Amino acid sequence: MKEVSVLVGGRAGDGINNAGALVAQLFNHLGYYVYMYTDYPSLIRGGHNFALIRAADTPVGAYNDRIDYLVALNQETVTLHLPHCPDCTVVANADQVKSLPRGQTVSVNAIIKEESAPPITGNSAMIGAFAKSAGISWEIVAEVFHRHMPKAADENIRVAKRAYDQVQTARPVPAIPGPAHSLFSGNEAIGLGLVAGGLSAYIAYPMTPASTLLHFLAGNAERFGMKVIHPENEIAVILMGLGSATAGAKTAVGTSGGGFCLMTEGVSFAGMAEIPIVIVVSQRTGPSTGLPTYTGQADLRFVLHAGQGEFP
Repeated sequence: MKEVSVLVGGRAGDGINNAGALVAQLFNHLGYYVYMYTDYPSLIRGGHNFALIRAADTPVGAYNDRIDYLVALNQETVTLHLPHCPDCTVVANADQVKSLPRGQTVSVNAIIKEESAPPITGNSAMIGAFAKSAGISWEIVAEVFHRHMPKAADENIRVAKRAYDQVQTARPVPAIPGPAHSLFSGNEAIGLGLVAGGLSAYIAYPMTPASTLLHFLAGNAERFGMKVIHPENEIAVILMGLGSATAGAKTAVGTSGGGFCLMTEGVSFAGMAEIPIVIVVSQRTGPSTGLPTYTGQADLRFVLHAGQGEFP
């Protein structure tokens, strides 16, 4: 089996998820199956954040421990991960990484200044540097930026190209013949499943890790021919959902552990009144409200037996 793994690391709040998603899209355009895992702390900014992207010529559903490429946006990424990948190819941001035993660097700040580009485009420079290191053609890089960053494609492409030209190809990744495969997140898959089931209305209050399902359906509501509503809290969500279902609409609501706790009286009412409704619960790890940035099965028993009384 042909496969390659990439770790992109930096500070939480610096767009590591988006950078990892662009790496995943590059592999997707090369014909690989892709699995991406994101690890990040329960902090808005600060703390270490990294994404692991595994690409293979056969379907994969998990990451592995091997890292072939390390894309380091800061020194902490090098310090934490380089000891665990002695043979990996390294590309780093020279402005943040001052101690690098081996690998190539690009000065993101210098590129941004020379291109008069906003600081938010900095990660595009690192994506460009990685692509050149992996021997990915510039045509594929430009296509990925145009397709997945259409609102600011030109300035991101300029920044990425400058970094691309400054790096040497170190470990080429061969393309796999054939069409690109579908690439979407777990929450997007849930959303598409709901739509395929004839969903008429989705009602939710944002709560990680369920929030991206709300964002996905809201962004495509007109295309899917459905209503997406964001009430003021989870109690309003379940009650509005029950009202929608009573009126005959195929309805789903979404939440996570602590939010589902607030819905339990509504769940009991649904059981008593025999109102059909789908509840999407994104589970967290640990007790109480759990760890919002990690998934687990801690809520499973509670979800299966929630509500007062006995009903299926």
